[in-house]
Amino acid sequence: MAEPIRRRGRPKKDGADAPGTVQALARALDLLDLLAARPGLTLSEVAEASGQAPSTVHRVLHTLARRGMVESDQATQAWNIGPATFRLGSAFMRRSGLVERARPILRALMRHTGETANLGILDGDAVLFVAQAETQETIRAFFPPGTRSPLHASGIGKALLAFGSPDVQEALTARCALPRFTPTTLAEPAALAADLVRIRHRGFSFDDEERTRGMRCIAAPVFDLSGEAIAGISVSGPSHRIGHEHVKTLGATVAAAAAELSEVMGGGPLS
Repeated sequence: MAEPIRRRGRPKKDGADAPGTVQALARALDLLDLLAARPGLTLSEVAEASGQAPSTVHRVLHTLARRGMVESDQATQAWNIGPATFRLGSAFMRRSGLVERARPILRALMRHTGETANLGILDGDAVLFVAQAETQETIRAFFPPGTRSPLHASGIGKALLAFGSPDVQEALTARCALPRFTPTTLAEPAALAADLVRIRHRGFSFDDEERTRGMRCIAAPVFDLSGEAIAGISVSGPSHRIGHEHVKTLGATVAAAAAELSEVMGGGPLS
């Protein structure tokens, strides 16, 4: 069947020019929609695809860039969606049920393992913790909602890197060095890349005192209906309770909890 002819020029948006709307805002949102669907366009390509004047597109993109909504690759001059759009999307994701659906699973995981159970999502180069079921043990890990942790030095962060977008993984591992927090932090990109391969193979990550001495974490990814890793579940606690001999068993338990949440969210990993 022949493909339909695509008309050039700015795509018509329902109600974009209707009374009561802000035309400039509507056109800025059009550009966000365009870059979400077709990342990596140059300014001239954005102008051509949107039907807007290059000078207008230039002003809009730079205004959006100052708010983190879009970003430009200085080497290729290509424009892409920025991290602020993910934070907005994450807010919707939390409102739309991820946190609420995760709560009973986190509580069950905490009771089963005796350790604090956490839920985190990607936030730029960090994990943003959005929910927690805290153990009653005197010595315990504590990541209140809103806490951020580096991707390369956290269980959930490494799980999201291993199963998430290759672009995020490549951008992080391409750095010459990563911040070192303890002697076991994977501060060398090659070491981190090798660990991500192991994580994908076994289905869960292991943070071996890589962010904080004396604390360990085991995490697994949560997938949406498109097979995208949208969050991670973990258990964290002191190293004397999460010994190396317990990692395999705890990893299977955490992976099962993450798979349960994926199923509740209507998703699962791509085969």
